[in-house]
Amino acid sequence: MATATASRRAGKGVKAGAKSQPKIFTFTWTGLNKDGKKSSGELRGGSIADIKTILKSQGISPKNVKKKSEGIKLFEAKINAMDIAMVTRQIATMMTAGVPLVTTIEMLGRGHEKPKMRELLGTILSEIQSGIPLSDALRPHRLYFDDLYVDLVGAGEHSGSLDTVFDRIATYKEKAEALKSKIKKAMFYPAAVVIVAIAVTILLLVFVVPQFEEIFKGFGAELPAFTQLVVGISRFLQAYWYIFLISIVIFVFTFVRLHRNSQTFRDRIDELVLKIPVIGEILHKGAMARFARTLATTFAAGVPLIDGLESAAGASGNAVYKKALLKIRQEVMAGMQMNVAMRTVNLFPDMLIQMVMIGEESGSLDNMLNKVANIYEMQVDDAVDALSSLIEPMMMVVIGTIVGGLIVAMYLPIFNLGNVIG
Repeated sequence: MATATASRRAGKGVKAGAKSQPKIFTFTWTGLNKDGKKSSGELRGGSIADIKTILKSQGISPKNVKKKSEGIKLFEAKINAMDIAMVTRQIATMMTAGVPLVTTIEMLGRGHEKPKMRELLGTILSEIQSGIPLSDALRPHRLYFDDLYVDLVGAGEHSGSLDTVFDRIATYKEKAEALKSKIKKAMFYPAAVVIVAIAVTILLLVFVVPQFEEIFKGFGAELPAFTQLVVGISRFLQAYWYIFLISIVIFVFTFVRLHRNSQTFRDRIDELVLKIPVIGEILHKGAMARFARTLATTFAAGVPLIDGLESAAGASGNAVYKKALLKIRQEVMAGMQMNVAMRTVNLFPDMLIQMVMIGEESGSLDNMLNKVANIYEMQVDDAVDALSSLIEPMMMVVIGTIVGGLIVAMYLPIFNLGNVIG
């Protein structure tokens, strides 16, 4: 069985050459088949010469080949990770039912609702029909098929169990996307509370407080300190709102730019988010679930443990776990058992380490890791549900406190006036 190391070496060669690959276009063609009958269709390739070569290899004599004008595509749906997971599941199901790979991809390409996915599958189909292995046909499309996906497909091709491997990849993708969705949900709610609270406060300070300020001017008495504070903030926002808005834009722009260009900044953010109360615990469990699921999938597919740990490090989704897993990989390469190496990084809980130790001793590491992944995915699910049930009353309390505080500040002068009159 070929190892993932060989696949990655091949991948590096493809990656290095990917920059020089010609752009792929859609071509329409007409010609004569082996029976001398007219036939036509569409193919993806880099040039008319490439299309003619593909047609001749299929026993078709090309008569007319021209590039298809695609026009301007507005609001075209993009391919997302869930689309890839669904297509992978469909490929696994059809191949298990005995449908050949070429027929499977051709049927999926014709029937998919998204034009971009039809185009992607058409390109892959053309390359397979020209004799290129599926793993090599997928490798240039790294935006949709990462190294782990391609390496697993390559391992399936060499072992002759491509249908089984696609089933494992589909399960992995589905669970990974479900976990990602739960974590995004957990991150969204606190952010929503903060944004709503800020928006409500600004609206009240800019539009409501000035109306009360006009009333206060006729009182002829000194306003309470709390009311003066609120009025002062309101005046500042009215006078310098553009500074406030520009500051927010600059902060967001700088954060995004640093996060995109600085690995050190991204690593620091990954460290900080793990320390956030409640959210950090969910992220910890999510990272451990991804690590266990990825390593179980690669190990079950026949990928060596060393290469599986490298893939798991990349799939963990957090720099802290990536660094720890790469350190574990170095220790395993030096001859240390994985469960012993995991203890040296002081990051993984005893339960996970014990499960790994049992798996190593019994020779069923992939099964144990799958069980670990299931446990942590359930814990993430429960934690997100608990957070969702807590966040609604929390939002009401936060917004109620802000609105109530502003109302008290506005009515204090009126109450004081009533006392004076009384």
